[in-house]
Amino acid sequence: MAKRVSVDRWLFTVTMLLVFVGLVMVFSASAVMARERFGSPYAFLSKQLLWAVAGLFAMVVTMRVDYRRYKHPALVFSLMGVTTLLLISVFFLDRSHNTHRWIHAGGFSFQPSELAKPVLILFLAYFLEGRAKNMDDWRNTLAPAAVPVVVFLGLIVLQPDLGTAIACAGIVACILYVAGMRLRYFGYAFAASLAPLYFLIFHVSWRRDRILAFLNPYAERQKAGFHLIQSLIAVSTGGITGTGLMEGKQKLFYLPEPHTDFIFAVTAEELGLVGALFVVTLFAIFLWRGMRVSWRTEDLFGRYLAVGITSMVVLQAFINISVVLGMMPTKGIPLPLVSYGGSSLFVTLACVGMLLNITKQAE
Repeated sequence: MAKRVSVDRWLFTVTMLLVFVGLVMVFSASAVMARERFGSPYAFLSKQLLWAVAGLFAMVVTMRVDYRRYKHPALVFSLMGVTTLLLISVFFLDRSHNTHRWIHAGGFSFQPSELAKPVLILFLAYFLEGRAKNMDDWRNTLAPAAVPVVVFLGLIVLQPDLGTAIACAGIVACILYVAGMRLRYFGYAFAASLAPLYFLIFHVSWRRDRILAFLNPYAERQKAGFHLIQSLIAVSTGGITGTGLMEGKQKLFYLPEPHTDFIFAVTAEELGLVGALFVVTLFAIFLWRGMRVSWRTEDLFGRYLAVGITSMVVLQAFINISVVLGMMPTKGIPLPLVSYGGSSLFVTLACVGMLLNITKQAE
C-alpha cells in the first residue's frame, strides 16, 4: 500500500474542535470569576488563547518534522536529563496551592510534569523498539525501562501530584502492553505498588478524605465531598439540552475550579447531555484514529509513539470525566485540549502534531 501524503483529517479536525470547545468553555466558566478577581472577564481566556496559538504553531511544526528524527539517543537522553532537572527544580521554588508543581515566569506558569509525559513516551518508544523480541528479559529490558519511569513517578508524587503520577503510569502500561510485555509482569508491578499506594492514600489525611468523600460525599458535604456534590448538581441541572451557553449557575462560586478540573461539569450544565456526548464522542474518535494509525504503522518506534500519545490524551480525558461524574475519587487531572492550563494545552498540541506526522507516513 502506498504511503500517505496527508495527515489524518479526522484526527486533525477532532483536535481543532476540542481546542475550539475548550476556548469557548474556558471563557464561559471563568468570565465571572475573572472579572471578580482581575477586573476583566477575559483574563483567563486571553492567556488560554495565547497558549492555544503557541500550541497550534508547535503542532504545525511537529506535524512537518519526520517523527524518525526523534529517534536519536542524544535527543532522547538530553530531554530525559532536562526533564529530571525541571522536576527537581520545582522543590526549590515557592509553593503554589501548597504544592511544588509550577515554574512561574513573567505572568505565565509551566508544569514540568506535563513535559514528563511525552518524554517518557519518547524514551520508551526509543528504548523498546529494538527489544520487542526480548520483553521477557527483565534484566536487560524491563528493569532498564522501569528505572527512569520510577524516578519520574517518584518526583511527581513528591510534588505532591499523585493523580498525574497515576496517569503517567497508565500511559507507560499502555506502551508496554502493545510492546508485548506479559500480563504477569503487570501483576507483579501492581502488587509492588499496593504498599506505596496504601501509604500515599490512607496515611495522607486529605487523600483519605477524598476517598471517603467519593464513597459518601454527603457525609462531608461542606468539606471533602463539596467538589463532587457541586459537580453532580451541575451535570444533573443541564438535562438534555442544557441551560444555555453562559447561563450556568454552578460556576458562580459554587463549583471549585470550574475552568480547569471541572470544566466538563460546566459543559454538561450549559450544553446538556447533547454537548457532553459531543465532547465524549470527539475523544472516542481521537482514540479510534490514534489506535488505527498505531496498527497501520510497521515501524515499531512510530507505533509506540502513536500508542503513547493517544493514551496520554484519552486516558486523561477518561479520568477527568470519571471524576466529574462521580465514578472516581477527585483528582487534579485536566481535560486535555479543553481545560484551562497553558502547559497542558501546549504540550498536548505539540504531541498531537507528532501523531499527525506518523499518520502521514503510515502504511
